[in-house]
Amino acid sequence: MQPILYAHPFSSYCQKVLVALYENGTPFEYRHLEENGHMDELARRWPIKRFPLLVDGAHTVIEASTIVEHLQLHHPGPSPMIPAEPEAALEVRMLDRFFDNYVSTPQQKCVFDVLRPEAERDARGVAEAGAMLDTAYAWLDARMAGRTWAAAGRFSLADCAAAPFLFYAHFTRPIPEAHAHLHAYRRRLLVRPSFARAVDEARPYRHYFPLGAIED
Repeated sequence: MQPILYAHPFSSYCQKVLVALYENGTPFEYRHLEENGHMDELARRWPIKRFPLLVDGAHTVIEASTIVEHLQLHHPGPSPMIPAEPEAALEVRMLDRFFDNYVSTPQQKCVFDVLRPEAERDARGVAEAGAMLDTAYAWLDARMAGRTWAAAGRFSLADCAAAPFLFYAHFTRPIPEAHAHLHAYRRRLLVRPSFARAVDEARPYRHYFPLGAIED
């Protein structure tokens, strides 16, 4: 049986998994969470109600990074997302956590704050999140000098994370023009066929983004 992915195309964490699936041409059943009661199915399987969620036979797998690792173990394809060599794998996992914690988390803090009633907004928290993004951008710009991909010299789980997180972060808090290496990396991610496909699939839902137009 094919693995079943409960996901929404506009979700950055779902896109992280979709990029890995598309990179390897892995067959799977896509259960779109706005269709056919699939959100109710997800909630029955996972009461936290976060997505993506993968169901693969007897396995129910939560969290995007863990899903990508599960796919590599149980549905390996021609493009491993985690290298076999331990030191290279450690670098990939480190960068994956960097993008989760220091790009995605502060970016989502800014977005979710806008969705709150005005009286409940957290101006200090948003300012701290913005400062974190600025620091992350500067670190990434220096790191990407002379690199094509984020870690281990090849496209990996780290880039699966970077692609959607940098995509949305730039529309939340624009990457400074001076960070030429980071801008070039973001452009490479945008034209990568696996991520370009995920971006196209998410286009009908861009009105969900509360901070203004998404133009890429």
